[in-house]
Amino acid sequence: MGCIFCEIINKRVPAKIIHEDEFVIAFEDINPQAPVHTLVIPKKHISTNLDIKREDNGLLGHMFQVANKITKDKGIAERGFRLVMNCNPESGQAVFHIHLHILGGRHMHWPPG
Repeated sequence: MGCIFCEIINKRVPAKIIHEDEFVIAFEDINPQAPVHTLVIPKKHISTNLDIKREDNGLLGHMFQVANKITKDKGIAERGFRLVMNCNPESGQAVFHIHLHILGGRHMHWPPG
């Protein structure tokens, strides 16, 4: 498919992996936008948020649970953090495999951008 995230999942492209289980993998963003910038992606390829099906609800919930654990492990849970999922080009989605950005370690401004 030419999906860089699928290549990371299949260990054909290196990444700094900080969590992996049978459903998701989490790794450090190669172009961090905050002191903490981690991506949580499902191992199942889903191109955009618009492609999420009812049967994926448990997978999405698991992604958020993993994100919560990572924020605690990285010491940003109590200070605050942002979770972001972009959908399609105008939002900034560059890789068409859904992914949850965990951003933290600095004050976040609103609106984001």
